[in-house]
Amino acid sequence: MKIALIRKNYTPYGGAEKYLSRLIGELCRQGHEVHILAQKWEKPPNLGSQFYFHQIKGFSVLSFLESLTFARAACRFLQQEDFDVIHSFERTFFQDLYRAGDGCHREWLKQRKKIAPWLKRVTYSFNPNHLVILYLEKRLLNSPYLKYVIANSQRVKKEIIQHYGLAEGKIRVIYNGVDLQQFHPIRVQHNRQIQREKWGIEEDDVVFLFIGSGFERKGLPFLLKALSFLDKKNLKLLVVGKNGLKKYKEYSRKLGVAERVLFVGPQKEVDYFYGISDFFVLPSIYEPFSNACVEALASGLPVITSKINGAAELIKAGENGLLINDPTNIWEIKDRLQEAWKIWGRGGYRERIRDISPLTTIESNVQELISIYKEVLDYKRKKVD
Repeated sequence: MKIALIRKNYTPYGGAEKYLSRLIGELCRQGHEVHILAQKWEKPPNLGSQFYFHQIKGFSVLSFLESLTFARAACRFLQQEDFDVIHSFERTFFQDLYRAGDGCHREWLKQRKKIAPWLKRVTYSFNPNHLVILYLEKRLLNSPYLKYVIANSQRVKKEIIQHYGLAEGKIRVIYNGVDLQQFHPIRVQHNRQIQREKWGIEEDDVVFLFIGSGFERKGLPFLLKALSFLDKKNLKLLVVGKNGLKKYKEYSRKLGVAERVLFVGPQKEVDYFYGISDFFVLPSIYEPFSNACVEALASGLPVITSKINGAAELIKAGENGLLINDPTNIWEIKDRLQEAWKIWGRGGYRERIRDISPLTTIESNVQELISIYKEVLDYKRKKVD
């Protein structure tokens, strides 16, 4: 098949981009012709001659116009070409499939209003960035070209139905796939002690790992506050990611936990961070489906995350992780961290956690997608006939 994939911007650190890179690699390995439409893209290695990059430029001077102009430019390009399947990872005008990997923006604003100052809440109603995204989202979900929406969790599916009334049968849920060889307990723990020494982590330190960019949405301020009420001195928080590093380093100093929080910035390779850590924690305010959570489960780490995270659908409370009802409640976060230590503090749990977690492989994820691609292609051919 000749497949077009649309993603506005590529960064090697984003979870959605890593997922897309793995998808492209698997599609190319299966012999499909893959075209990526983006403003910028770093070509993954070893994809062969069946991978093509098309630069689509949006108007980047004004940020709120960038998404709109990119969607229009992509539409013009696609209408001049002949693709079997057009799969968009953005809110665009012309596509067969839309993967709602970023969730439902209307729901995100609803959740964000719960923690934002009142003045900022007021601005959401006329902020041009939000207005453009909401316009694109509504237009996309009502588009006559749209055949299916791919949601990465049941939660996202319900949000789209609730806010936009899309027919349930038009939304397919496919959980994000994970590389079970790359994220394997034995592999990620290779040179665990050496890596701990590299980052100044003592042998008896208990390490909670946080991975994610966009610290506010991921709940880092509430996690830091909860940490300040835990007097376990050898409990450390390892923070991997970007977006306001200076701000949160200063905040941790104000809370008196700076010596227990290690900010390492964004990292292209995160495998060994799962190996040097003992728990994974992500108290997100809004999270369609965290790739880091499934990587942690595959690596054998107990996952403590909020119920609003789509990946929470994989958590069996007390067996492979714990769930936080209210990610803004620092006392609940504190209790979950302490509870996790009581359950898994003695170690020896990695293989069991991996075994009982209902993980989807990348290959299985791609096969599910390809089956939908074939449905779309059959539908388009019958329509022509």
